[in-house]
Amino acid sequence: MADLFAPDEPETAIDANAPLADRLRPQRLEEVVGQEHLTGPEGAIGRMVAAGRLSSIILWGPPGTGKTTIARLLADAVGLRFVAISAVFSGVADLKKAFAEAREHGRMGHRTLLFVDEIHRFNRAQQDGFLPYVEDGTVTLVGATTENPSFELNAALLSRAQVLILNRLDNAALETLFARAETLEDRPIPLTPDARAALIASADGDGRFALNQVETLFSVKIDDPLDPAGLAAFLHRRVAVYDKDREGHYNLISALHKSLRGSDPQAALYYLARMLTAGEEPLYVLRRLVRFASEDIGLADPQALVQCLAAKDAYEFLGSPEGELAIVQACLYCATAPKSNAVYKAQKAAWKSARDTGSLMPPRNILNAPTKLMKQIGYGKDYAYDHDADQGFSGDNYWPEEMRPETYYTPVERGFEKRIAERLAYWEELRANRR
Repeated sequence: MADLFAPDEPETAIDANAPLADRLRPQRLEEVVGQEHLTGPEGAIGRMVAAGRLSSIILWGPPGTGKTTIARLLADAVGLRFVAISAVFSGVADLKKAFAEAREHGRMGHRTLLFVDEIHRFNRAQQDGFLPYVEDGTVTLVGATTENPSFELNAALLSRAQVLILNRLDNAALETLFARAETLEDRPIPLTPDARAALIASADGDGRFALNQVETLFSVKIDDPLDPAGLAAFLHRRVAVYDKDREGHYNLISALHKSLRGSDPQAALYYLARMLTAGEEPLYVLRRLVRFASEDIGLADPQALVQCLAAKDAYEFLGSPEGELAIVQACLYCATAPKSNAVYKAQKAAWKSARDTGSLMPPRNILNAPTKLMKQIGYGKDYAYDHDADQGFSGDNYWPEEMRPETYYTPVERGFEKRIAERLAYWEELRANRR
């Protein structure tokens, strides 16, 4: 049986039958596109390579942005043995074998870079298994994940690894990949400029997806360059007809947002359909709906945010096209909900006040006093415990002594915020009476 963890044999030639994305895989870090903030001379990876010493890192970014490629090139750049495993297909036994072989190679002076793809798939106990081997230098860990490490990786592992964020590939980076594909194939991609821009837009920053689509175009004989409609028919999917600046993309999302704000569910649903049938990334639309629920509805209907997040979960669970119905439900809920931007305005006002006032000390009576000294200087003295007061409300002062109380949040007389306004007025009356 082949050793899954043996060092890779040096590549002498590129397999002509390999997928286009593999044939175009960079051979040096300088050839990686779209991640210059990391791989450049002033980037974290660039500095590590220049110093010749690599620390354990977590590469966090969307699919098709070069995580695996960067890991492999890092091993080459600093002279480490490269071993790759996937958390999807590997278990504890595989990890133990990898660590044992890394330790054996270490005794011979060969250090190991262990690349773990989809590292967030390992559970917390499995993640803890990396710790002693990372700490004693048996392996230099490079993990790759598309999920937020703060939520998916445990704190102990994060404290031993630097998280580096990879960007979605922008239009310039995708154009570079297209140019490399044309050079390798010694022919242009058979698309008009508008269709080329539409293909880049539909890739949504995923270089692997973009090159796979290009390979499909190269796989057949196309006499005349395809326009956007021809491209859509060829790929059996509707491609968004966006211009080079993606003005159509921003026009449609603006129209959707304004229709929601204007409580026009029919127009909102039309623009939602325009975007999704044109190939827009559904998660992008869902992110905008979540933002809308907080910015334009807020506490006038707190369920709007819940609906949008539930739609995100439903879409990720069901996929397309079934999950798109949940997006429609969230869109219509937001369009028909009472509107308020009071939360949005309160945030801006509070943030400005925090910047303007600096580090004012809260009143001592509301500060905890875990030590004898803190008690002696007045921390927690005369604190009024609200649950012991009449109506469960003490009316105490919670503002710094050097600062007058401010009003950031003013609820509107619509939806649930009307009830909130009544509560605030009630508490203010109690507060005034107790003064």
